[in-house]
Amino acid sequence: MTAQAESMGLIVVGAAGRMGQSLIRTVSEIDGVHLAGAIERPGSEALGRDAGELAGLGPNGVVISDDALPVFAQAEGVLDFTAPAATLEFAGLAAQARIVHVIGTTGMDDSHEAPLQAASRHARIVKSGNMSLGVNLLSVLVRQAARALNAADWDIEVLEMHHRHKVDAPSGTALLLGQAAAEGRGIDLAEHSVRVRDGHTGAREQGSIGFATLRGGSVVGEHSVILAGEGEIIELSHKATDRSIFARGAVRAALWARHQKPGYYSMLDVLGLTGQ
Repeated sequence: MTAQAESMGLIVVGAAGRMGQSLIRTVSEIDGVHLAGAIERPGSEALGRDAGELAGLGPNGVVISDDALPVFAQAEGVLDFTAPAATLEFAGLAAQARIVHVIGTTGMDDSHEAPLQAASRHARIVKSGNMSLGVNLLSVLVRQAARALNAADWDIEVLEMHHRHKVDAPSGTALLLGQAAAEGRGIDLAEHSVRVRDGHTGAREQGSIGFATLRGGSVVGEHSVILAGEGEIIELSHKATDRSIFARGAVRAALWARHQKPGYYSMLDVLGLTGQ
């Protein structure tokens, strides 16, 4: 058996985007995986181009296509940092092909969960608002801190900053961290989150979890969870300086999920941090 046959064939969807190109480069750098396909939306100027050449690697023989079905049939996994509607379509294709679907797409909400759960009966889905090891460890620390520090004395605020091109707010990572804080407090995030403050807002409501969003420049991603008490502040932070950390995490998730049963997983499962 050749090394190519032994390695895991991965598809990159949204191949022409910044994250897609980062994924293509990362797949080329990691042992045990190879690029089996590259997909772009119909009408994209990247269609027909060599994926390796587009990502700055030089030609690799993988031509970017908009016909996903035959590509999915020949691969073991798909790396997906696209948009919610596209992700649901890819989840259906992954279920048909019974392959791994790693989802780093942000901007998804509760309405998207049912079709993903349905797809996970046949696909092995790993979904996370952030694929980096550091952020997922941070979420565990946030959950523990929120559990230890009572809401009567400690306020929680989530602050995030991203580049000027990011289209969703709060970021998926900010929501992941807010969810971790809510779980630590044993509350529902949707019922206790504050997304906007403007004008005469009155005093801060006890037990709420606030979100603040900053956008500008080329910032890859900076997140802080601030726990503010009387006379002291705890700040738990993570700064991403290169989006390849998300790509490496996605490939790690795909390799882990390759050996799992069909199901719906998170990066905490991949990293063995579930229940922490």
